[in-house]
Amino acid sequence: MEWREEGIVLGVRRQGETSVVAEVMTRSRGRHLGLVRGGRSRRLQPVLQPGNTVDATWRARLDEHLGFMTVEPVTLRAARLMESAVGLYGIQLLAAHLRLLPERDAHPRLFDTLALIVEHLDDPVAAGSLILRFEIALLEELGFGLDLETCAATGGRDDLVYVSPKSGRAVSRDAGEPWRDRLLPLPAFLKGDVAPGSADVAEGFRMTGFFLARHVWEPRAIKEPDSRVGTLGVIARAKVSAEG
Repeated sequence: MEWREEGIVLGVRRQGETSVVAEVMTRSRGRHLGLVRGGRSRRLQPVLQPGNTVDATWRARLDEHLGFMTVEPVTLRAARLMESAVGLYGIQLLAAHLRLLPERDAHPRLFDTLALIVEHLDDPVAAGSLILRFEIALLEELGFGLDLETCAATGGRDDLVYVSPKSGRAVSRDAGEPWRDRLLPLPAFLKGDVAPGSADVAEGFRMTGFFLARHVWEPRAIKEPDSRVGTLGVIARAKVSAEG
């Protein structure tokens, strides 16, 4: 068994004295693991850092085996990501989200979104808005997609400002007014070309966090990733700095 494809490094774990098990996200092979011999060497350690793009070749006798992986650098961006808090937290959060998916399941939409995000993990608000869209796509890939296109009450497409916590569907301003305290906010930038602000991004994370907790974290008896809390903290600090 053998394949070769570009992938984005999500993480590594030590294996023996000199090797590591590398975890990469690929477009057609999904999240894939492989043993990299010499992965702790001075040559490969800088390559096998989260956020880097590598040319990965995987080989195994049988498909169900862990297999051996060799990697060559394509784009080394990890050092830049580690220079900012949003970059450091962001790549950890994206990796945590992708680990919710079965290994080796292809999710090309999530891979393409991941590839876009890692190029913009320097501005907290811009990165936050992209990660928020990633969470919406993740919910859909997991089978819990939100309907943010039409009002759950009227079927209309205009002035959608809420999301129903029961159905995960959008609600218009007029239809939702009597229950506004029970509804989740729907940030305007998710519905149009409006530039996101830090408060809008924070509201969006509140929305996706509610559905991730209900459908994913609580049923699996896991907690919200610390990296998500860290990402939200960076966005909140960016808001304070902007206002200051």
